[in-house]
Amino acid sequence: MKYNFDEIIDRRGSGSVKWDFGEKLKAMGFTERFDDDTLPLFTADMDIAVPPPIVNAMHRTADQRIYGYTMAPPAYYSAVIDWFERRHNWSIRQEEIVFCPGTVHAVATAIRAFTEPGEGVIIQRPVYYPFTAEIEGNGRVVANNQMILNDEGYYSPDLEDFEKTAQKPENRLFILCNPHNPSGRIFSNTNLKELSRICAKHNVLIVADEIHGDLIRKDSEFVPLAKVADSTGHILTCTAINKTFNTAGLAATNVVISDPVLRKTFLRTLGNAMPSPFTYNAVIAAYNECEDWLEELKIYLDGTIDWVLEFLSKEMPKVKAFRPEGTYILWMDFRGYNLAAEEIRKRIYVDANVILESGTMFDPDSGSGFERVCLASPRPMIKEAFERIAAQFTE
Repeated sequence: MKYNFDEIIDRRGSGSVKWDFGEKLKAMGFTERFDDDTLPLFTADMDIAVPPPIVNAMHRTADQRIYGYTMAPPAYYSAVIDWFERRHNWSIRQEEIVFCPGTVHAVATAIRAFTEPGEGVIIQRPVYYPFTAEIEGNGRVVANNQMILNDEGYYSPDLEDFEKTAQKPENRLFILCNPHNPSGRIFSNTNLKELSRICAKHNVLIVADEIHGDLIRKDSEFVPLAKVADSTGHILTCTAINKTFNTAGLAATNVVISDPVLRKTFLRTLGNAMPSPFTYNAVIAAYNECEDWLEELKIYLDGTIDWVLEFLSKEMPKVKAFRPEGTYILWMDFRGYNLAAEEIRKRIYVDANVILESGTMFDPDSGSGFERVCLASPRPMIKEAFERIAAQFTE
């Protein structure tokens, strides 16, 4: 490979959420142990260096020595448009693109813009828990369309329940997460079309979180909802470089809104949001110069996921884990051990000293016994983490 994804980079002292705030995590009850030997694999950012062109763009920006108010130049929009045309055969017009400082910020803006306090927002648990936080934090109500889990650990949407939920007049917005976090599922085109049809029929707007859409397994395919749906006037699509190129700290989300009325309403609620010069230059470099890096990264992630699944099958066969079709996330079912969730958590977080994320964060009702792990770290680190965990579940 041209790029060394096995390189271990010491992130301590950089302000990293996953490496530098152990005391805060303990105070929050996230874990009882965090020390110099802890391996944190809970946050969805990579312990892998960003592509060199992005680093070079950051240096060029820093060398300008003035970091004033900035707006995205035409080259920014061209980079975004060309990427999605080239990679996903999805044509986007410049006027449809709204810059937003982060995907959670975009979701929260949509909730405030298109719903009223007390109204419902549909999500599909288990799902990324900041959705719940933003719904409830803004005085709205979670309307859960529970995903269906089969015996092989494979999730699929419950379309019958979804229509029952969408037809309730108080449920005004649906947050779609595709590829799905934490299960790693990519929704089929058939399911996407049906979800979109149901929402259009019942006047439910869709916020499609597709920020993992470029991190796809070699034998899988991702198609944006806006390409599949019969119409796009009820769809807001969140795209970003943050997961693909490990730039979450730069807060660069592009929300694609084809309907001008929805776009105007979203912008009015969003207010004055401008990218930093570092942010917009990173986006341009990522989309214009880093495609080869992404292709090698995907091969590397495939190899890591294959290693983990083979390790689990040999060393921890009671753990069920569906091979994710997208993302670098693995959703693991420990219920086969017939242990209390707190005991599972103690063995992993305290005894093995590996920090994951509890399933109840993603699904308060049905997530007990599950754990989410982010595998976007150098493979030696991943191997050590799983060897530690396995040692605590020997019988």
